[in-house]
Amino acid sequence: MAVGIILREGGAVEFLERWFSDEIDIRLDHSINQQIVEFIKSHKVQTVVTPDRIIGCPHEEGIDYPEGESCPQCPFWADRDRWTGELIQ
Repeated sequence: MAVGIILREGGAVEFLERWFSDEIDIRLDHSINQQIVEFIKSHKVQTVVTPDRIIGCPHEEGIDYPEGESCPQCPFWADRDRWTGELIQ
């Protein structure tokens, strides 16, 4: 799960936190969800926008794995568009 805080409309992400788990679906973990709520509250967020589905793996190209390659930890996304989830031919 990644949560980015933008302070001004049209601005860049100023604060970013990520939560990971190899064992559980963190969307269903009460403790992690509480941490996310506290992170949002700590920045006095007024509006929240969230997608209606998972949008790609949580790892960053060029940081967590080499640019131009697929994430080795998330083979599901290797041949998929991160925004639509559709297979790329």
